Amino acid sequence: MIYTLFLGNLHRKIILVICYSYQYFIMSIIYRITASIFLLLTTIPFVNGQIFEHPKQQLINADSLRAEYDKAPYFGLYKDNYFIFGTSLNHKPSKENTNVKFQVSIQQKLTKSTLPGGTYLYLYYTQKVFWNVLEESLPMKDLNFNPGIGIAKPLFHKGRYIGKFSFQIEHESNGRDSIQSRSWNKISFGGNILLENNWLIHAKFGIPIVDGENNKDLLKYKGIFQIGTQFMTNDNRWKFGLLLVKRKDWKPNFNIIGEIKYRFSRKADWSIFLQYYNGYGEDLLNYKMFKSQLRAGIVITPPMFSDY
Repeated sequence: MIYTLFLGNLHRKIILVICYSYQYFIMSIIYRITASIFLLLTTIPFVNGQIFEHPKQQLINADSLRAEYDKAPYFGLYKDNYFIFGTSLNHKPSKENTNVKFQVSIQQKLTKSTLPGGTYLYLYYTQKVFWNVLEESLPMKDLNFNPGIGIAKPLFHKGRYIGKFSFQIEHESNGRDSIQSRSWNKISFGGNILLENNWLIHAKFGIPIVDGENNKDLLKYKGIFQIGTQFMTNDNRWKFGLLLVKRKDWKPNFNIIGEIKYRFSRKADWSIFLQYYNGYGEDLLNYKMFKSQLRAGIVITPPMFSDY
């Protein structure tokens, strides 16, 4: 029995040492990448005289993009699909706060051609999972289901694609019952605008209908409005994203998501992925818990920019 306890304690200590080493390694990467981003952004104003042709320039033309919408597969990716592992930055790493987070997100176009107003009808589904792989029996702590239906309208100006507008009816819940049940519905309006061929800003506002008995104060932590930006390099290998979700009050408090993606080859359909989450509401079950999480892994993204 003493031998078993010794092995158990040794196993936990080894895991904690690995978590600390992982956290230090990831933080060193973030510092280096942040410095590189800062250097890049500070040099952009001085290279405006150079003209670069965007690799997907042919898709930005209005007629060609409408054709791409019509020819696009009915079934495809909606948001990012990723598998990442990481730990907490605001607490001592442990088997409870070190986990795998993965997301599967798809969309199905329901109409063959455009609807009135130049819109397209879609069915959406996103599932996000939090998997505590270091705990005994490897439990999946929370599964968040987010189905929806909505329309998307590409926006054009002077014959060029400049973004899109979307209207959706969404449901989100964790599929549990009793006191661990969490659910809400919302009618959301979203849009994104291309400032340049490789720089986009996006925003989304939701009219919430919180019907879950155990999460009446959900909006205080999840928020109903978000705004973000995405930037990708001209070779489409580096992508940077920042998302701010405003929590429900008049104070300047946000849930923050920062992301960095790097694709080794332009032909590859996956990228190395680094995600930082700071705030509340990352998962529905523990939406009142403040988290500062750093995770790394792989991601498969939709063409050009991701949806949020």
